[in-house]
Formats: sequence, structure tokens, C-alpha cells
Amino acid sequence: MIKAILFDLDNTLLPMDEDKFTKGYFAILCKKLEPFGYNSETLVNTIWAGTNAMIKNDGTITNEEAFWRVFEKQYGERSLKDKKVFDEFYQVDFSNTKMFCGENECAKQVVDMAKARGFKTILSSNPIFPKLAMVTRAGFVGLGEQDFDYITSYENSHYSKPNPKYFEEILKINNLKPDEVILFGNSQEEDIQPATSIGIKSYLVSGETNKTLPYKTMLNVINKINS
Repeated sequence: MIKAILFDLDNTLLPMDEDKFTKGYFAILCKKLEPFGYNSETLVNTIWAGTNAMIKNDGTITNEEAFWRVFEKQYGERSLKDKKVFDEFYQVDFSNTKMFCGENECAKQVVDMAKARGFKTILSSNPIFPKLAMVTRAGFVGLGEQDFDYITSYENSHYSKPNPKYFEEILKINNLKPDEVILFGNSQEEDIQPATSIGIKSYLVSGETNKTLPYKTMLNVINKINS
């Protein structure tokens, strides 16, 4: 009996060119941080190092802690003092990354159908961003925090994709078993393989290459669950 549906975000619910998004995101972030004395090249390299630390996180600390340990190693205590500047960036400036994403009128329809059928909805985007950034990006396709029962973020996660323990943690927190969940994701490596390795039935969709079929597929799957 399926009780919950996991939705990846990037190129599952939210169409985007990930390279274009990443470059645009870094450009906006560097512009915000340069007045505070952050060299753009060093900043970007440090963010990548922090991201890598989250990807390799072994579960002993949160992804947030893993990320900021890298920043503190590079910049010293000033990085922790400037954390409020980063928080302000995600509260205000991060919304400008919408220009690097596509449109998807079906995203809310898909999630609404899942909720209407009584399933717990979980936004299972790779937790390498703060929750605020996750909610902001979901908002690009008309979704909000209220549309999900649980959202993974760097604050509440101790693992990242493609580590299967990332999905195990979601199940544990939400009191779910693998056979009570299905996953929609766009990546074989980051979504399908690690999820199926622990027994989660998974469906591969791509919001980047096809603007209509993946969402119709999701609607058809959700409509037939437990029937």
C-alpha cells in the first residue's frame, strides 16, 4: 500500500538547464558577496568544496554543518559572522534565479492530485541548499511549503544523493517503509538507482527534454496507485 510520493525538483517538477542555472546562481551570489570582500573565484571554489563535503557526508553531522565547516576552514570565523549575509541572499536575491528555469503549469496539478488522493507528499531535492532556497525554487512552478509534508534541505539532512542513505533517512523520519513509497526523479544516477537499491519503486521523468509527457505520465501513475 503506497502512502507517500517523493518528488525530485530539478528537471522533474522544475524544468531547467542545470549548467545555465548554476552559472547564473553563482553570478548573482558573487555580486551579492563581493562588497563584503569575497573574491568571486575563491568564493565559487569554496562553494564547490562545501558542496562536495555535503555529497560525501557520512551522517555524523548535518549537511549544513558540513558545508559551513569548509567555509570556516577557508575564511576563518568571519565566514560564520557573514552567514547572515548568505541568509539574506536566499531570502531576497535567490528568487532572481527564476530567469534560469523553465515553466511547468502541470507541477502543482501533479502534487495536488497526490494530496487529493491522500498521499503524503515529499520534496526530495538534493539537500545541498537551505530550506528557504528549496521553497523558493518550488515557487517557480507554483508550489509552496504548504504543498509538501516534508522537504529535504541542508538543515535537516545528513546525507546527499546519490547515497542511498539519503532516501533511508527520509523513510525513517517519516515513518515509512520502502514499499510504501514511490519516487519520481529525472536522474538514473542520483534518483532511480539509489532509491531502487533500497526497495523504493521509482519512475524516470525528464522536465528538460519533454515539457508534456513526463507530467502526464506522473498523473497517470498517481491515478492508478493502490487501484
